[in-house]
Amino acid sequence: MDLPAIWLSVRLAATTMAVLVVVGIPLAYWTAFSRWRWKFLVEAVIALPIVLPPTVLGFYVLVALGPAAPLGRLSVRLLGHGLPFSFAGLVIASTLYSLPFAVQPFSAAFAAVEPRLIEAAWCLGESRLRTFLRVIAPLSARGIVAGAVLSFAHTLGEFGVVLMVGGNIPGVTRTASIAIYDAVQALDYRAAAGTSLLLLTVSFVILVVTYAVQRGAWTVWRTS
Repeated sequence: MDLPAIWLSVRLAATTMAVLVVVGIPLAYWTAFSRWRWKFLVEAVIALPIVLPPTVLGFYVLVALGPAAPLGRLSVRLLGHGLPFSFAGLVIASTLYSLPFAVQPFSAAFAAVEPRLIEAAWCLGESRLRTFLRVIAPLSARGIVAGAVLSFAHTLGEFGVVLMVGGNIPGVTRTASIAIYDAVQALDYRAAAGTSLLLLTVSFVILVVTYAVQRGAWTVWRTS
């Protein structure tokens, strides 16, 4: 079992989840309440990683972060090195790849809030920000938790995007999924089985928690 690779995957998943909570909540709020006529185009872009092959997304991210691109040149000036084949590059790629798994549950939860409660808060003089913090966010807590957990789980097991953008550098960009692939290639099925079983167990637990939160199972268990 490649423990450094597993730890790197956990770090990457946790960092990506944090970024998606910060970036995804405002984006989900806009998609839930905006009345812009062409909003569906933005929603299609957000959902694109669901149907796009990971290698295609990874290729375009690699090109965008490369030294020939404006973002790549900017990163070299600011950081002294490029973003490809680095942990920061993995975070950017993973954020884009897991974006719909966070934004869509957030947006669905926000849209499910009773509009009259929001209008009542506005009538009482609350700003949009305070209305979100005091009304929308508490009523959408299950959706926010579900989106955050799903983005963590999705990032934890990704392979194609991280391989394209980060390569296979031990301790830097080598994640658990890449370690499993390397172990199989080397016919080390015992190591591959150990890492695979760990990821399977973690993924199953995460999904159980997500569905339990979504269906309010914790409330049922507490009151039983």
